[in-house]
Amino acid sequence: MKHSLLLLFALITSSALAQTKVSGYIYDTSGEPIPYVNVIFFDSSEGIISDENGKFYLQSDQNYSFLEFSFMGFETLKFPLNKKATYNIEINLEENSAELSEVIVYSGKTSKKNNPAIDILKKIWKNRRENGTKKFDQYQYKKYEKLEFDLNTIDSSLINSRIFNGMEFIFDDLDTNAVTGKTYLPIFLNEAASKVYGSNVLNKEKEILSGNKNSGFSNNQSLIAFIKDLYAEYDIYNNYIKFFDKSFVSPLSTTGVDNYNYVLTDSTYIDKKWCYNIVYYPRRKGELNFKGDFWVNDTTWAIKKINLAMSKGANINWIKDVYIEQEFDVLNDSVFLITKDLFMTDFSLTKKEESRGVYGKRTTLYDNYVFDKPKGSSFYNYQPEVYNEAIYNRDDQFWTQNRQEELNKDENQVYKTLDTLKTVDAFKRIYNVGTILATGYWEQKGWDFGPVFSTFGFNEVEGVRLRVGGRTYFSQNDLWRVQGFMAYGFGDDKFKYGISGKWLLDPKTRLTIAGGNRRDVEQLGASLTSSTDVLGRNLASSSVLTVGANTSLTSINLSSFSIAFEPLKNFNLRFEGNFKRLESASDQFSLDYFTNTERTETKAVTEQVEISSIIRFSPGRETTGYGVERLTVNTDKYPELFFNYTKGLNNITTNDFDYEKLQFYYRQPIQIGGFGSFISTVELGKTFGAVPLSLLSIVPGNQTLFSIQGTFPLLDFYDFATDTYASVNFEHNFNGRFFSRIPWLRELDLREIVSVRAVAGSISEENQLLNASFSNPILRAPSREPYWSYSFGIGNIFRILRIDFHFRGNYNDLPSARKFGVTGGFGFKF
Repeated sequence: MKHSLLLLFALITSSALAQTKVSGYIYDTSGEPIPYVNVIFFDSSEGIISDENGKFYLQSDQNYSFLEFSFMGFETLKFPLNKKATYNIEINLEENSAELSEVIVYSGKTSKKNNPAIDILKKIWKNRRENGTKKFDQYQYKKYEKLEFDLNTIDSSLINSRIFNGMEFIFDDLDTNAVTGKTYLPIFLNEAASKVYGSNVLNKEKEILSGNKNSGFSNNQSLIAFIKDLYAEYDIYNNYIKFFDKSFVSPLSTTGVDNYNYVLTDSTYIDKKWCYNIVYYPRRKGELNFKGDFWVNDTTWAIKKINLAMSKGANINWIKDVYIEQEFDVLNDSVFLITKDLFMTDFSLTKKEESRGVYGKRTTLYDNYVFDKPKGSSFYNYQPEVYNEAIYNRDDQFWTQNRQEELNKDENQVYKTLDTLKTVDAFKRIYNVGTILATGYWEQKGWDFGPVFSTFGFNEVEGVRLRVGGRTYFSQNDLWRVQGFMAYGFGDDKFKYGISGKWLLDPKTRLTIAGGNRRDVEQLGASLTSSTDVLGRNLASSSVLTVGANTSLTSINLSSFSIAFEPLKNFNLRFEGNFKRLESASDQFSLDYFTNTERTETKAVTEQVEISSIIRFSPGRETTGYGVERLTVNTDKYPELFFNYTKGLNNITTNDFDYEKLQFYYRQPIQIGGFGSFISTVELGKTFGAVPLSLLSIVPGNQTLFSIQGTFPLLDFYDFATDTYASVNFEHNFNGRFFSRIPWLRELDLREIVSVRAVAGSISEENQLLNASFSNPILRAPSREPYWSYSFGIGNIFRILRIDFHFRGNYNDLPSARKFGVTGGFGFKF
């Protein structure tokens, strides 16, 4: 919802702290760049690894006089620093003849055998489950998290841009990033203080937020949750580090030797503990890997310090660089506990070195560890989230006590800058445009107009369709909401409308009542699970781009009333009553049915009263907001189960049917490490009793050129109708694993996708005899054998486009059967 500010800043928008800054390039004696060289301030543990092109940037709050360069097979070089800031130096390293034999082993791809670095890595694997909080039955600690976004690569062309007219004051204070060496301007800051409790016995963890503060938008939980989801928690000891919907191979992974080269480069005391330094870098280009180094203790084999930088060729969108740094401290001479976690991202439209973008930086600090203080299982059980305004409005004294490190000059300035920006007309205009792009609504005080992207549509019945609508919106925590729309079709010369309202009666149990009415034209043959959302309407109802005339539309008059609550987190129960009035919206399509046993009298209108009980369970779903509507922030990351029991009541309206319907839906996304993501979907349904075509379960076709989830892209609407069905859909996205190994395709960052769909079903003789439509549609079910099709897709074309090529598996004898088709879709994915 209101998290559009993040997208806005990402698209459009202390100078005196660092004491030593240095940047440059590293070459061998023949002038070739040397990648992955250790660059450190002499006689310190502050350092970095040069990138694939031998480039480096390093800064420190301390004063240093020398810089040291070292890499296996080359002479170590000590370089003097005569100034606090030394930029664009060129370093030439000479080969070490005494280590020439080792150059063969460690230059380029390193050996997997007789490699001391890999011997150490194996000891890390053996002991990784015995480190940190996992050594204790129970644990608790304080956590302080700071999220910051900075506009980077500031130059005169940006400062003088017309877009910042009236906002020039924001450029008064600029600084240089400690990792990349680029100038930046802080534009957003969020701080959070919390207490974390965990039990390794119960395998549960609970985090209680005690305070949250951000620059200018203190109550915007949607923005906060959206950002936090980008920077999800991870564990470097796991085989895969997951963020931005991708799975990167950890350098500590048990499969690491197949993905990385490892070099043992140094050993020394760090905090009175003897540690080894290991440099690692990818074996292949184009894969989701890192480069960097880590220090590991020689007795516990626990990590003391690690840094990870995303390899340049990684197939990930909108991100130019990722840098991670973690530090651990020792407790009781044996336990290493994380004390600091830095995660920095360079968001950019392109990956060119000179491109402008936005830094996203998360700094997490951990302190006050306490162990073996048990809390019962009831403590960890789900506690309803109720909005506490005080948490988002803590005073300065609270933050003085709970910040584990002081804000620097730039971070303090962010709060003042945003407060001033909100009063500038130019900023307000940019904010409004960004909000429309991100949410689809044009915000006004107390009322949002939209969704604006539904304003225009077309189908063969309505012709050109224009729509206007909106919703009440006072805050994201509104306890009630009213929304509605009006539409007009120039082809059928008719007005349509819809209005609905919902009210959250009890925030603790999320007891909600809702109701509304809609009169509209809709394509009902595009979904197995019929929607009872009063204002819901699928894309197939008025898509401009189609592969054939869409005349099989239905005029629908739907009234609904429901009551819902959540006894457990993400476990929703809803009871509802609906009235439907359905009839064909076209003279080329029939929903007629016989009303007598002799099959001599027919009706064109279905009027039906239904009552339903619906269960939805979405384990792992994360939401934001405390009002009647909440925003899901981890879309497509959690499983979803749906069960619906519907009872059709007779003797209430003039054309009632007495029936029962069961429906089940299950969707499971799975991240399969470096092999991409897999999504499986299963739908089952059964109708007991005689019903007309308008109440049967239609196998969802797709006559549009858009990819619509849950549909069969080579079926026309109403090709198959069932009263009993089973449907599966399997899709795997390899995320470019194979394309990245083809040199001429690697740079395009394309992603390969395969999918298979199938449905089996039947329709009873009783229901067939009830149907009075003999031409359009013809009643048939996929009972002879399951209907199936398969698809090959190419995703990430120009970073936003996906194209799928579909092939029909059988039922080629159907009239107008399409054996091949192409659909596409747009989306912004990492």
